[in-house]
Amino acid sequence: MPLLSVVVPVHNVERYLRACLESVLVESSAEIEVVAVDDRSPDGSAGILREYASRDPRVRVVTLAQNVGLGRARNAGFALARGEYVWFVDSDDRLAEGAVGAVCARLRELRPEVLLVDHDRVYEDGAVERDASSPVLRGVDGVVSLDERPELLRLQHTAWNKIVAAELIRAHDLVFPAGWYEDFPFSHPVLLAAERIAVLDRVCYHYRRGRDGAITTSVSARHLEAVEQYRALWAGLAARGPRFRRHDGRLFRLMIDHCLAVMGNADRLPSRARRDFFRRVVLLYREHRPAGGYPRPGSLGRIKHELIRLGWYPAYAALRWAWRSSRTLRERRRGNPSAGAAAAVPAPRRSDHFDRREAAIGAGMDYGR
Repeated sequence: MPLLSVVVPVHNVERYLRACLESVLVESSAEIEVVAVDDRSPDGSAGILREYASRDPRVRVVTLAQNVGLGRARNAGFALARGEYVWFVDSDDRLAEGAVGAVCARLRELRPEVLLVDHDRVYEDGAVERDASSPVLRGVDGVVSLDERPELLRLQHTAWNKIVAAELIRAHDLVFPAGWYEDFPFSHPVLLAAERIAVLDRVCYHYRRGRDGAITTSVSARHLEAVEQYRALWAGLAARGPRFRRHDGRLFRLMIDHCLAVMGNADRLPSRARRDFFRRVVLLYREHRPAGGYPRPGSLGRIKHELIRLGWYPAYAALRWAWRSSRTLRERRRGNPSAGAAAAVPAPRRSDHFDRREAAIGAGMDYGR
């Protein structure tokens, strides 16, 4: 039985797939296996998977009968995983040099139920930046519980920055739902279920940003699915009992910050869908606000949370436009030649990352393959 199963769902990523697989297989370790899931990819990805499986016995390929989406493809891969631990790696991303060996060494040393790793963001133009949530990993030695280090909930809530004991997943029936924003109904319960959490404070994962076709670059009304995924998250936590409800206040704060980030981002939500998204978030707020309250953000974030509480969309739209206008003026003073064109956009139709500043730490804004 391998120590680590790397589950790689594959769909329409022919351009990036070899780099992903090479980054996992470059170390000749018998402690790992790769379970690659061909989610009925329409490009040449299936041929690449067959090629790697034919020359490396650590690679197994499963081809799904129909396209099921990222979450369910991960579930299909996990069902076949034989490793003691599972790492869900997206096929348009890649692992950092030495990551597999470092992860396996930490797993053998500490035997945690969840191992958290750091990542950076790699853009199509070659730019690289650390994630804003990375500082929560600092200074975590040995094995801790979430009650000892509750700030770990603020780590970007994706699946790929967590290596999870397969037994923990099975014991609590933790699965990925269908649809967009499938990560956090899995990622949060994993941390709440674990009694032994460890950290590998080094960049182990290169997260690709800005590629064509990725969810994070798709302007679509499907981003409304984020609200329904949060509703499913709360239902799942309630069904699992008190152990999963002990950090409701922190989770509620993260949820509202994340919804504000999605709603304010013109690169995701079409302007015509923003009012509907706001209405749904208001309902989510009223349904799940903890009876004992929750930790509020400061400054602009507090104002936005209050507008959600009150359900005042016109005030939110005006605030969003005012923020964008002030940003445009600042850019013009710095000599940005595109600022003048941006200023001509009618209010309050467009904005770029209106909520990024308030939601930067632990909002988990980025999803999808």
